[in-house]
Amino acid sequence: MAFSSCLSLPLISLKPIGTWRNVGVDQRLTSPLKSMNTELFGQQVAGIGSNLRREWSFARGSRIVVRPQVATFIHHKKASGIHASWLANSQIASSVFTLGTVAVLPFYTLMVFAPKAELTKKSMESGIPYVVLGLLYAYLLYLSWTPDTLRTMFASKYWLPELPGIAKMFSSEMTLASAWIHLLGVDLFAARQVFHDGLENQIETRHSVSLCLLFCPIGILTHVITKAMTKST
Repeated sequence: MAFSSCLSLPLISLKPIGTWRNVGVDQRLTSPLKSMNTELFGQQVAGIGSNLRREWSFARGSRIVVRPQVATFIHHKKASGIHASWLANSQIASSVFTLGTVAVLPFYTLMVFAPKAELTKKSMESGIPYVVLGLLYAYLLYLSWTPDTLRTMFASKYWLPELPGIAKMFSSEMTLASAWIHLLGVDLFAARQVFHDGLENQIETRHSVSLCLLFCPIGILTHVITKAMTKST
């Protein structure tokens, strides 16, 4: 129904006689309108896309019935910040981290609890554990390598590693896991050298080998001290 812009409705009441649906939820829309001209009312109705119907009665006077036509909105969840590729890389890093740690423990166990057993001697002469650790390290290094890796490592103008760049690089789980595998390989190699040197010179090496597992430089230092004290006595 068309309204003239100069026509004014003194008292207009809005009676909720309809419902509107938004994603399956029924709600009632009620908005009392008093002393509002039709031009303003028309702008508001046009804004919500409603249908108008005028009704008149002796008891209630004139009233405007509004039937809103609100489109149904479908809420789409935002994509998770964790990408599938990142999650897969995180799982790979965690799995390789655990696998490498478990793989070296039997060799340390043999060197500490059975240093003179033939099984221990044959195990420590094998190069298989270093091949396995080397392959794991190369795989993680491949996954964590980016075009900016060298730039991050050698950020100094003298092409020397700097601590902030190394800290930034190790903020990645993949890079951190590769560094852990790197340490496991180097520590096991150092422990084997200490073990063989102890067998050759008949020196106690169990304490030094144990320290090589987590504190390799200290394990080497204790072996040097133990060897010096043994020769002096």
